[in-house]
Amino acid sequence: MAVPATVVEENPLFAGLRLERTPEPSALVIFGASGDLAHRKLIPALYNLARDGFLPQRYSVVGVARTEMNDDAFRETVRGGVEKHSRNGNFQPEIWDNFAQHLFYVSIPSYSDPAGFKALRARLDELDTQQGTEGNRLFYLATPPQVAHDIIRNLRPEHMGTPVLSGAWRRIIVEKPFGQDLQSAGDLNDVLLTAFGEDSVYRIDHYLGKETVQNIMVFRFANAIFEPIWNRRYIDNVQITVAETVGVEGRGGYYDQSGALRDIIQNHALQLLAVTAMDPPVAFDARSVRDEKVKVLRSIPPLEPLAAASRTVRGQYGHGVIHGRQVIGYREEKGVPPDSTTETYVALRLDVDTWRWAGVPFYLRTGKHLPKRVTEIAIEFKMPPLMLFPEATTGGVRPNQLVMNIQPNEGISLRFEAKVPGQVMHVRPVSMDFRYGTSFAREQREAYERLLLDAMLGDATLFTRNDEVEAQWRIIQPILEGWQDTAPPQEYPSGSWGPPNADAFLENEGRRWRRP
Repeated sequence: MAVPATVVEENPLFAGLRLERTPEPSALVIFGASGDLAHRKLIPALYNLARDGFLPQRYSVVGVARTEMNDDAFRETVRGGVEKHSRNGNFQPEIWDNFAQHLFYVSIPSYSDPAGFKALRARLDELDTQQGTEGNRLFYLATPPQVAHDIIRNLRPEHMGTPVLSGAWRRIIVEKPFGQDLQSAGDLNDVLLTAFGEDSVYRIDHYLGKETVQNIMVFRFANAIFEPIWNRRYIDNVQITVAETVGVEGRGGYYDQSGALRDIIQNHALQLLAVTAMDPPVAFDARSVRDEKVKVLRSIPPLEPLAAASRTVRGQYGHGVIHGRQVIGYREEKGVPPDSTTETYVALRLDVDTWRWAGVPFYLRTGKHLPKRVTEIAIEFKMPPLMLFPEATTGGVRPNQLVMNIQPNEGISLRFEAKVPGQVMHVRPVSMDFRYGTSFAREQREAYERLLLDAMLGDATLFTRNDEVEAQWRIIQPILEGWQDTAPPQEYPSGSWGPPNADAFLENEGRRWRRP
């Protein structure tokens, strides 16, 4: 996170922030290298890091998948993804030629067969000599969750060997989902900790790599004007929205086993809540930051299964119009059963039972085929104690709002009331806006770039710890159980803001959803 030098010097909280530095020589092994995530995100991110000079001089990127191909075929395959998805389309052939010399490929026909991993080990040992990677290895699981256990078991030292060089490290990055429920999340953690120590496990949530999410902590803890009012005395409610205009995009079979609660709320939305509600850490390091996030998650009382129907809203998109285009309903998507009861929209209220937040509701919502793609955190402040200008407003004085826009237009806006120029007293809301794109002259690094670089550096601050994952599932598990005995999701038209009872959900508490 880029913090001005004056902030680092004057604020003890940020005294531990590292300056930009280059990782040690290492080999990055990407399982699932023939898949969509590797082509759209991971390889382009590594290319961008190489272009900007953040990768070490001695490194290798080893793609692993079941598909048969050689090094040259792999390089040609991923080049198209880099040309299409590199940040701002900035593809430079001379940079690519150098980067491609560090790309290699190993085919493993079956992830359950240790023989394939012994072949991978031999190739990595060979590359240690050729590329000078010194035995340091970072494994990335960009694979379907059903093969994760086999891969992790076969990465144990008895198959892959222990580091030959003293001080060499082994780390692993695991993509979500971190299990399908509390039990499977615990099983995954057990398998991971058998093959790797917790300090070597990096559970990735790409939302935490976004600049605005990182900036929440700087915004709160490096600015004396905001932290004193960041509590129940001044804040009425917090709304976290993760809205998507897309549907399941050909992933109907996978999504129908997941749903919006598991896909977004269990990880992305709860992480945004934790960063928003956490107390100041004693230092800006991995353990201190994650300790505070875990405290928040543990302070959220899980809903009783019987209360799931009244404390949550479920929806499933039907026919409608998105950006002027007719779209089909969820049950007509490829791979989705015609009688599916999987939710594509969910809204819920959570409470954070701490001294800071007691009585302040946190409303979370996410959905597909909504009118606008946006992720934001809206802090709504309490109304003034006296209404001094009832005649000066057409719709009444509105509460002040502080909105942190995570995507697509990263920035922060503050809405407050102001007098309209003129002789008559007329009041209306105005906004003060900060946008990353216009405030800084430097190009923003994408989330996967930041997180890959942090994992190579051994900085786990922006990754999820095992007790965080289990705390998240303890919140979600009772809701999943409660839904088993409730009515199916209510259908909502694609292009709307969700089912009608989503608005009533807040109106019953005297509030309303913010419309981004």
